[in-house]
Amino acid sequence: SPQFLDNVFGAIADPTRRAILQHLGRSPARVTDIAKKFPVSLNAVSKHLIVLQRAGLVRQEVRGRDHICSLNVQPLRDASGWIEEMRTFWEVRLDALDRHVADKRRRQQ
Repeated sequence: SPQFLDNVFGAIADPTRRAILQHLGRSPARVTDIAKKFPVSLNAVSKHLIVLQRAGLVRQEVRGRDHICSLNVQPLRDASGWIEEMRTFWEVRLDALDRHVADKRRRQQ
């Protein structure tokens, strides 16, 4: 859906959020450990995590006092699939345009 893509692309548009995703791609981590990796406040990292959760890119599990975040790659795969569909669509269209221009040039000669 368009809203899903808006959420995913909006979430990954920010370099801090992309860095958080890369960090979580290595292993799940506590929110406090994620925050230590960035020169921003815990509150700022928490806000980034909320955006990533809304896009479905991060899952959060509460274990006692710890909030453990993990990466969910499926939304990235889905967005990548959409990009691939668009690439294929435009390649077909551009190939047709190339053929049209070549045919027109041949007819003019």
